[in-house]
Amino acid sequence: MKQESAAQSSPPPSLSPAPSAQPSWEDGDPQALWIFGYGSLVWKPDFAYSDSRVGFVRGYSRRFWQGDTFHRGNDKMPGRVVTLLEDREGCTWGVAYQVRGEQVNEALKYLNVREAVLGGYDTKEVTFYPQDAPDQPLTALAYVATPQNPGYLGPAPEEAIATQILACRGFSGHNLEYLLRLADFMQLCGPQAQDEHLEAIVDAVGTMLPCSYLTEQALALV
Repeated sequence: MKQESAAQSSPPPSLSPAPSAQPSWEDGDPQALWIFGYGSLVWKPDFAYSDSRVGFVRGYSRRFWQGDTFHRGNDKMPGRVVTLLEDREGCTWGVAYQVRGEQVNEALKYLNVREAVLGGYDTKEVTFYPQDAPDQPLTALAYVATPQNPGYLGPAPEEAIATQILACRGFSGHNLEYLLRLADFMQLCGPQAQDEHLEAIVDAVGTMLPCSYLTEQALALV
């Protein structure tokens, strides 16, 4: 089992000194907000937004430590989905969405149900670094599952997590789809985007299923 305290990803070279993050709004518009997604939000936000940027947050690592009894599992067999773990050396890639005006309330209302009520996540402000402009960080809202929520499963060997993912399905689909879509997103980000925890789980799944099956599943997501 890999040491969880180790850094799991490699961001672009650190910018020193780091500039102060911009407020959540731009152009003097207090009704604009950035929302950072690092799990299913990277491919399925399901809310209206004005802009989106791929990038990363520092000081956090992504972990499949949150249980899901609705979207990717059920009460008897909870699925495994991601949350953010505070990690001084960590870096997590994802997508930030900008919502403006009426989009703000609509997005927050929708995400409160999807992430908080059904998922067990709390909100947290993070500093987001756009891939195309890392010297212009933004303040964004992220949904994070902490150990205090009842759905939290915590750490487990990657092989055990892979086994659980293969066995679970919820209202949003199979837990394996969630894993593969997230892995596909990371590949699209380029070689600078690394997530050893995610890669180890994908590798473990690969040892449990025929290569042809994984290929068919990946093609089905295109």
